[in-house]
Amino acid sequence: MKRIALFLVTNLAVIAVLSVVASIFGADRYLTAQGLNLEALLIFSAIFGMGGSFISLAMSKWMAKRATGAQVITQPRNSAEMWLLQTVERQARAAGIGMPEVAVYEAPEPNAFATGMNKNDALVAVSTGLMRSMSQDEVEAVLGHEISHVANGDMVTLALVQGVLNTFVMFLSRVVGYVIDRAVFRTERGIGPGYYITVIVLQIVFGIIASMVVAWFSRQREFRADAGGAHLAGRRKMIAALQRLQAAHGQSTLPEQMTAFGITGGKFAQMFASHPPLEVRIAALEQAKG
Repeated sequence: MKRIALFLVTNLAVIAVLSVVASIFGADRYLTAQGLNLEALLIFSAIFGMGGSFISLAMSKWMAKRATGAQVITQPRNSAEMWLLQTVERQARAAGIGMPEVAVYEAPEPNAFATGMNKNDALVAVSTGLMRSMSQDEVEAVLGHEISHVANGDMVTLALVQGVLNTFVMFLSRVVGYVIDRAVFRTERGIGPGYYITVIVLQIVFGIIASMVVAWFSRQREFRADAGGAHLAGRRKMIAALQRLQAAHGQSTLPEQMTAFGITGGKFAQMFASHPPLEVRIAALEQAKG
């Protein structure tokens, strides 16, 4: 979940900055000077929406390191770091991708994530809590899961999905903003404050709705990453890693800070969950085993 959360936060920040810059330079006034130019607005939204998503993706490794304080292993300081490098190298070779950067960051909760714009130049990071609380076999499965995310191109595909959603968020918020500015605020020429207020509010609302779509997409990719982890490390190890987290908390979902393999919440919260419930993932692996 940390990988998705960092990407979404960065994406929202980039889109907000791009929207402000566009407003400062008069893009909205230009698009509405002769009435609402839908074709030009769609092009504008696509450029900024897709551009914002891929800027976020390009920043993902840097943001991840900054946000978590992850330290990339260049020279292993102990046997655990040496094992991490060797395991990631072996799995990356088996998955047919370039060797990712491997990092460790201080955090009490078991967590791991992978990110990066290029599958041959990715980052795989694990928390110290993960290393302490799991057996070597279980950590190997977690690493296989993250390497599978990289090999499957999940971050790039996510950026494409997010870019399309950004496009429609920016487009629809401005169309509705223009209509409300005319109908409610009675602006007759150009655009008034009602337009900008409505656009800001609707970008937030539509952005939240879009995040549900991104979360749904992420949940589907988790099953593929689990299958990839089972292939790289062994199905028994992958199931054991998920069961370790499940048993540690006595429930099917984890507290929010346990972001490596699960999330919490009721049915509504699950719509925003980037990971399916643990028992569902374990059942999928068991069924594949059978």
